Amino acid sequence: MMTSGQTTHRFEYVLDGELRILAVDDDPIQREFCSVYLSTPTVAIDTADCAEAGLALLDRKTYAAALIDVDMPGMNGIEMVARLRADPRFDALPLMVVTGREDMLSIDQAYEAGATAFMCKPVNWRLLAHQIRFMIRAHRALRQTGAARD
Repeated sequence: MMTSGQTTHRFEYVLDGELRILAVDDDPIQREFCSVYLSTPTVAIDTADCAEAGLALLDRKTYAAALIDVDMPGMNGIEMVARLRADPRFDALPLMVVTGREDMLSIDQAYEAGATAFMCKPVNWRLLAHQIRFMIRAHRALRQTGAARD
């Protein structure tokens, strides 16, 4: 029963359209949450447990965006972002660094490497979905104006 002043909120998916998103994180719980909270009937989430596996997936499939953790064994997320930005095949790929780090150095390193966006853990999954949607739209608009790499 609703009291006066309460409104109902119909659940709607934030991410829509046909999208495939890659989430790269060594934490299996984060990968599972990413799959559960971000996938929709039209949005597929692929996951990788390390940067090297993420790069292999990127060689085989096309993604609307990639979410990349920083602290991973082997190649870290900043190195992965830099490698992707050095490859013209991934110029149109928005890259969001999602990490437990929130210090200025980590933020600066992520953007200097070529990240499109940055989010700190713990993740608010609804907010992340909204930010992914905005990031994809904004990155596409920048690419159309030729300003994405400035």
